[in-house]
Amino acid sequence: MRLTNVYRLGLKELISLRYDPVLVLLIIYAFTFAIIAPARGVKLELQNASVAVVDEDRSQLSARLADALRPPYFQPPEQIAVGEIDDAMDAGRYTFVIDLPPRLQADAVEGRRPVVQVNVDATAMAMAGAGARYLEQVLAEEPLNYLQGSRADPPQMVLAVSRLAFNPNGESVWFLGVMQIVNMVTLLGIVLTGAALIREREHGTIEHLLVMPLTSAEIMLAKVWSNALVILLGATFALLVVVRGVLGVPITGSIGLFVLGLGVYLFALTALGILLATLARTMPQFGLLSIPVFLVMYMLSGANTPLDAMPELLQRVMLLSPTTHFVAFVQSVLFRGAGLGLVWPQLAATLGLGVLAFVAALARFRETVSLTRL
Repeated sequence: MRLTNVYRLGLKELISLRYDPVLVLLIIYAFTFAIIAPARGVKLELQNASVAVVDEDRSQLSARLADALRPPYFQPPEQIAVGEIDDAMDAGRYTFVIDLPPRLQADAVEGRRPVVQVNVDATAMAMAGAGARYLEQVLAEEPLNYLQGSRADPPQMVLAVSRLAFNPNGESVWFLGVMQIVNMVTLLGIVLTGAALIREREHGTIEHLLVMPLTSAEIMLAKVWSNALVILLGATFALLVVVRGVLGVPITGSIGLFVLGLGVYLFALTALGILLATLARTMPQFGLLSIPVFLVMYMLSGANTPLDAMPELLQRVMLLSPTTHFVAFVQSVLFRGAGLGLVWPQLAATLGLGVLAFVAALARFRETVSLTRL
């Protein structure tokens, strides 16, 4: 194998990509709007939730409870009747509907424990849990404050103080912005390299390469380094300009270490993309094959749900995915400021899986080349 051949073939890939406007626009979109829109549009915390109140008591306490539901956590509460609760929840008009029963204030003053019904639309998963806990706190504290005649907190036997590490304000933008970069890198790492090989086959240029003094490894490595370089530059731009600049997310970790890990991860992804391309005969087949692979790799990588919350068997299976190790690497480096001494096991695992994917792709590619020559 000659490195000169790998270098020149890689330049050919970059030139081909330059004159493919669809892929160029896809790359620009993936590292700009596709990161900004989900980071600012998706909210994991309680914010601007729709709420309705059924006030059957019409007392000062019930009015106080309704007044406690304020922005930015809730929209101004709407008053509805008891008979409208089911229709409103079925239609999805409100995420929360609170039913304040008759004699709420009188029972509270007399020392009884009135029951307040909170209806939650659990299909709004991002807000349902946080909103229900917040409402429980409001419904527990406001009557006590009202009966005490002051806003002072009731005496507590134990005082719990929470400290949010690495994201003290609990802003979802900080988390989603970085994870969207991982999402786009995973998608493009598979698609660009696989599409490059399929394009060679559909255009008939693969036969031209086969009559040249080139080895299968040289052809594969050229596609790996050229496409990985494009994605590496795009992801670095997205981190520095889009995430840190536009979204205002502070990056405390080492950018150089992140780029190193990204390069290792892209080696594994591009090899996987070539492997999938050797299994597909046409571009539509490759798309149908790569989409489920990408979705499983990213959705079960720990980027959205911690691995500890998954079934034990699934946790073990996902250790065979390079995305699982790279997500852990990114979260440690960019969120916690970890150094190489802490994240080298994730780097080693990603590299090892990349080598396995490259060997499998090379064997499959050689078999495909042999059939093409015949």
